[in-house]
Formats: sequence, C-alpha cells, structure tokens
Amino acid sequence: MSTRPKAAPRPGRPKGATSFDEEVAKAFGTALKARRIATGMSQELLALTTGMERSYLSRLERGLSQPTLLVLLKVAKGLDCESSDLVAPVEKRFRRNHEAKFRRL
Repeated sequence: MSTRPKAAPRPGRPKGATSFDEEVAKAFGTALKARRIATGMSQELLALTTGMERSYLSRLERGLSQPTLLVLLKVAKGLDCESSDLVAPVEKRFRRNHEAKFRRL
C-alpha cells in the first residue's frame, strides 16, 4: 500500500475567512461605553489615557471595530478595571445567543 505524503496546509486564513464578528463587536462596544460613562470619562480623556485615537475608541463603542488583546488591556487599564470586567458581559451575551441557536436545531 503506497502512501503519498500529504501537502502541508497553506499558511494564513482560507480565502474569504474573517475574524470580525459584528455581534461580538457590538456587545463589546456596549460594555465599553457603559463602563466609560460609569467612570465619568469622555472618549477624549480615555484616548489620552490609553494613547489611542479617539476616533478608534468611537468605532469600538459603535461595534464597527473589534479590539485586539493589547487594545483590550490598554482600555481596561485606562478605565481602571480588569479586562474581564469588559469581556464578561460580551461572553454572557455570546453564550446566550449561541445556546438559543443550538436549541432551535
């Protein structure tokens, strides 16, 4: 029995694949905005504190951009909270929505 070596997988993402998830981005934006407002910070002050552009923070809050891990850590530090405080509501919403999808099957 002859076994031919398989070709190595191609590096990178498959064509058309994306890591942006609108549902997750919007949930994170909602959590970020709620935390920022609760602390009494403006977007401008948070931008100065984190060293990020105010327009980028605005895109995060509106769910148009999805943060990297480094951005999440910087924002949490700027808001004087744990990164888990920003991620927990997103995770809860994500699980609730996906559990509902599986129940329908």
